[in-house]
Amino acid sequence: MSRMKFLNTEVDNLNMNEAVQKIEQLILSKKPSYVVTPNVDHIVKLETDKEFQKVYREADLILTDGMPLIWISKMKKTPIKEKVSGSDLFPEVCKLAANKGYKVFLLGAAEGVAVKAAENLKAKYNGLNVVGTYSPSYGFEKNDDEINKIIGMINELKPDILAVGLGAPKQEKFLYNFREQLNVPVSLAIGASIDFEAGNVERSPEWMQKSGLEWFYRLIKEPKRMFKRYLVDDLKIFKIYFRY
Repeated sequence: MSRMKFLNTEVDNLNMNEAVQKIEQLILSKKPSYVVTPNVDHIVKLETDKEFQKVYREADLILTDGMPLIWISKMKKTPIKEKVSGSDLFPEVCKLAANKGYKVFLLGAAEGVAVKAAENLKAKYNGLNVVGTYSPSYGFEKNDDEINKIIGMINELKPDILAVGLGAPKQEKFLYNFREQLNVPVSLAIGASIDFEAGNVERSPEWMQKSGLEWFYRLIKEPKRMFKRYLVDDLKIFKIYFRY
């Protein structure tokens, strides 16, 4: 098995191709499963958030998102093969779905954004079948009616792949808590990917992604929203690095 201990969690040490193959195996096995992509922010939250720890323990696939974690793995002499971020993985999974006829449902982002993302993805991947999109209302996770509505909608359309972009740790907890009711072969927690695919939020240039500066780009683009996350919370990663 590819799983190895890493800081306060475990990760599946896979490259992009292996990750996509594994996702296809999960689709074919037809049992509800979900994929998480830890980044520095997740690792920091995992230190104190008990429910989030449970989500991670039960995850079917844990893929490393973020160059800083790849560097840490090399410093610890347990190198992780490749950064497999949700935003890079999601288009690859759409390509797989288009080729094999798997059905996709997009859940998340603001009103109308998921629809736009679906249009763009269908234009990019010929034959891609996006069976539904939905943008939940703010605070939906505390509203049972809204949750039941979402579960009902997804169950009726029977997607093979559910892509959820609601921000962490909300999206991961949603997938963990409702995976049995949702009964989707593979659910992916993909953060801002729906916004990226819709062209709603611009992703950093590739050289910044490769050099681990994607966070810096997002901080410049959305300083108010990202300041606390990147310049206060995420600096705790140094303490965590020394602890393990």
